[in-house]
This record gives sequence, structure tokens and C-alpha cells, in this order.
Amino acid sequence: MSQSPIYSDIIFVRDLVLPCRIGIHAEEHNGKQRVRFSVDIAVAHGATRDRRRPVVDYDSIIEAIQAVIDEGHINLMETLAERVADSCLALQGAQRVSVRVEKLDRVPGASLGVEITRGSEPAS
Repeated sequence: MSQSPIYSDIIFVRDLVLPCRIGIHAEEHNGKQRVRFSVDIAVAHGATRDRRRPVVDYDSIIEAIQAVIDEGHINLMETLAERVADSCLALQGAQRVSVRVEKLDRVPGASLGVEITRGSEPAS
């Protein structure tokens, strides 16, 4: 008995820098700081034969990130990453998501952040 091949495509937005209200320290409550977002979303299959199918697209990913930011101040980077992951997994066709968020302004010369993966592999 032969099995059908499993296809998984990765749709991604990487190195998107947006101003965010993030952090637990008092000085982080006074304004926005730059946060870099990198999001990879595994989908069962993407566009085929140069025809768009109803799958995750780049604008949807950016809109999901912006919607989370627009909700207001978030204390923890882990919470920010989790909310972005949840929003991206809600997109049609999304099976698994990796989200990396990095504060760029907290420590001069360094980025501080977290990377999470959520979702599941397609069923065999």
C-alpha cells in the first residue's frame, strides 16, 4: 500500500522591525522600542502551478503581528511570541508556526529575545 507524499511549504516573513510597547522594566513603560519579528508558517501546500490557492500569505502574517502589537503594552517577550503564534495558527492552512521576537533597543549592541514553535505536523 503506497502512501501519498506529504508536502509542507514554509511561508515566512523575516526581520520585520516594528515599534512595540513591551517590557517589565519601568523605563520600558514610557514608550515604544524596536522589536524584530521573524515568522515561519508551515502549510500543507502553497500556490501550485502559479495559481494562488487559499493559503497563508505575507500580508496576513504582517497583519497578524500588527494586530497583536495594537492590543497594547505586553510585559513579556514570551507572551508577545505566543500571541503572534496563536494569531498565525488561526490563518487558513497554517499547521505549524515558529516565531522569533527580538528587542533591539534594550542592550546596546545586542538583541534579546525568544523563539517558540507551536502547532502540529500534518497527520499521515
